[in-house]
Amino acid sequence: MADFIKVADVNEIEEGAMMQVEADGELVCLTKVNGTVFALSDNCTHISGPLNEGELEEYEVTCPWHGAQFDIRTGRVLCGPAQQDVPTYPVKVEGESIFISLPDEA
Repeated sequence: MADFIKVADVNEIEEGAMMQVEADGELVCLTKVNGTVFALSDNCTHISGPLNEGELEEYEVTCPWHGAQFDIRTGRVLCGPAQQDVPTYPVKVEGESIFISLPDEA
């Protein structure tokens, strides 16, 4: 399992908001819903739209470019045009710090 990387402080992200962070060269979208922080790739699998600039409703993020929708908890496609799920990453909150774990490279 990969190490956890600090990407933000808890006070940097508001409830229901999304923000882009970088972790080891990867662009990641952080979001907080019902007090839980989620992390997923910030690139829509349709044409790499920036998910952090999209709309968030409950646990669904909508890409601002073509309207593809994903579940932030699982990365699963909920509505096309995207056909491939987006990667999600384990999140750990310790004190005031948010950490994520990126997959090991093959």
